[in-house]
Amino acid sequence: MAGSNFIDYVKIFCRSGKGGAGSMHLHREKYIAKGGPDGGDGGRGGHIILRGNSNYWTLLHLKYTRHIMAGHGGSGGANRSFGKDGEDKIIEVPCGTIVYDADSGEFLCDVTKDGQEIVLIPGGRGGLGNWHFRTATRQTPRFAQPGEPAIERNIILELKVLADVGLVGFPNAGKSTLLSVVSAAKPKIANYPFTTLEPNLGIVSYRDGKSFAMADIPGIIEGAHEGKGIGLRFLRHIERNAALLFLVPATSEDVIGEYNILLNELEQYNPELLEKHRILAISKCELLDDETKANIEHQLKEIPHLYFSSVAGINIDALKDQLWDIIKNNTKEVSETLIHKPKDTARPMEDEDFFNLDENFEDVNDNYDLD
Repeated sequence: MAGSNFIDYVKIFCRSGKGGAGSMHLHREKYIAKGGPDGGDGGRGGHIILRGNSNYWTLLHLKYTRHIMAGHGGSGGANRSFGKDGEDKIIEVPCGTIVYDADSGEFLCDVTKDGQEIVLIPGGRGGLGNWHFRTATRQTPRFAQPGEPAIERNIILELKVLADVGLVGFPNAGKSTLLSVVSAAKPKIANYPFTTLEPNLGIVSYRDGKSFAMADIPGIIEGAHEGKGIGLRFLRHIERNAALLFLVPATSEDVIGEYNILLNELEQYNPELLEKHRILAISKCELLDDETKANIEHQLKEIPHLYFSSVAGINIDALKDQLWDIIKNNTKEVSETLIHKPKDTARPMEDEDFFNLDENFEDVNDNYDLD
């Protein structure tokens, strides 16, 4: 949305650093005749690294970042001196960020923990200096390896809000009001549909110093999975919640019908969402009379539910208790199985890398020193 501080999608061009060239140098020193090759290795190119940061909850800080480039590795020097490694570029992202290749759509990685680091694009390895290539029959090799080239990639960062509890409901169901009552969050609250246009996150205090995160997901309407309303943009945030709290206002003419519509929208978007723990809560219960409450009870029948009122403070603690029981028993990390780390090709040289090296030699003229 224009002017919104909540940004959950950015596209960035990234380039790692190229490896430094190995040195082609022959040792020359007074009183030492024919010192032989002593060219050092080039430095590694800089990595592009993702780091989870719990202080961020949006990608706003990357909204105007179009290019991120790591530093190149330095060339090797005389006396088997190593070149300087290129500067790594670290991209701080909020927990819950998923990364895709913008050109192929390939899933690359998933950042879910604070402080988690993933080498997204490795820097090129530095080339070997001519010291490595001396043999009994080739005592003064006059060549060295170039560094590996940089890797370029267009990436997409997509944020899916990580929270213990996600609030699901139609517009004006009372989600923002509940979040403002149980946490220090201050979402905009007004008496018109789609007051909430971006997810709000709050920390709910519980007993004995415990707490959990609750996310207010903007209202869903029938047909949201087809893109109606604000549709698909925020349905994906529900995927990252450990438990779902469905809110249906007591003023609804068809409580069970509204609940079923919400379930159907989630199922049409992603059937796995229905496997999450969920609670049905009837909000604004202070507006109920006995006849209306009896009608709701008849509609819900065997469906477990809870009545509460954010404004009147009715059953707020009971609602927290039920949510905490679900969170406490749900020990599986959210999307832990989605964490992948790309292969880091910037590993140290192994023996097999020396196989057939003669086909990979280049004269490194800018570092050619015989004196």
